[in-house]
Amino acid sequence: MEPVGTEMALLSNVLAAYSFVTENPERAALYFVSGICAGLLLTLLVLVLRISCQTDCKPLQTKKPSWGSDSDDDSDTASDLSVRRHRRFERTLNMNIFTSAEELERAQRLEERERIIREIWMNGQPDIPGTRSLNRYY
Repeated sequence: MEPVGTEMALLSNVLAAYSFVTENPERAALYFVSGICAGLLLTLLVLVLRISCQTDCKPLQTKKPSWGSDSDDDSDTASDLSVRRHRRFERTLNMNIFTSAEELERAQRLEERERIIREIWMNGQPDIPGTRSLNRYY
């Protein structure tokens, strides 16, 4: 095609899209939002798969293959994978999320304050429901 023909086809397509949007604004908005949602879901899926594959497959790549191993190694791979996942979970639990002693102290004070408030709240409640009078003035 000639360059002028290509430019005219592009201009024609732009005008057709503009007329569709002006005639059907709800449908155009629906298509736009649906496309964004589908793109975000696809991106999230790719990121989850990538992170999961990196953490699960990395130790497998660093192992060297042993040629003289037993035949029951295949049955151990599933249990090794679950053990690895459990260890990774324990590492995340034991990881110190506070970067400084001040943050750690602040978090401990907040936790202590919440414990005291919870204790005051529990001690302020009546033991048996319905024992208090409905009258506010005794």
